[in-house]
Amino acid sequence: MGNLESRIIISFFILLATSILSCANNDYSPKPNGYFRIPFPEKEYVQTTTGCPYEFSIPTYAKVTDFVNADKEEPCWKNIQFPQFNATLHISYFNFQNKITLDQLSEDARIFAFKHTSKATSIDQENIRIPNENKFGIAYQIGGNTASNYQFYLTDSTKHFIRGALYFNEKPNLDSIQPVLDFIKTDINQLIISLKWK
Repeated sequence: MGNLESRIIISFFILLATSILSCANNDYSPKPNGYFRIPFPEKEYVQTTTGCPYEFSIPTYAKVTDFVNADKEEPCWKNIQFPQFNATLHISYFNFQNKITLDQLSEDARIFAFKHTSKATSIDQENIRIPNENKFGIAYQIGGNTASNYQFYLTDSTKHFIRGALYFNEKPNLDSIQPVLDFIKTDINQLIISLKWK
């Protein structure tokens, strides 16, 4: 074996040993999926006049539109659209006359929230009580990859009942929408606090 061949073999083993040692020192773990950074606008609210027996404030980056349904005309059903986030808060309004109807509306709101049970990882309920403004209800925080992750209802217990359900107009993926969901939940809480019956 010549001098050149022995140098090549030694160099090969040195490279091989270096490669093995460098790989042994690094723990490899796969990186989680990354998502785009979402720029959030400043929070600023304006009071709306809906022409209905209720009013509330919404953020300046949202807009109120009429609910459109070819089968049913409900002038006081509204959509609050968040175009920047591809999301819509659907608002349904009912004027009721007795406790039986109120019980049924409350149960319907609960059923709508729990329809997401098959995909939900959790459904947390939070009571809403603002007695000095005649506002009572429940907010439903729905965990997991469900079509709607936040719903609520409010009533004055005598004639007004509003139900809200937030939907994102894309495939449900809580990991990607969680920052936006948290951001919009603040706006929904502001709507609940600012809501006034007329």
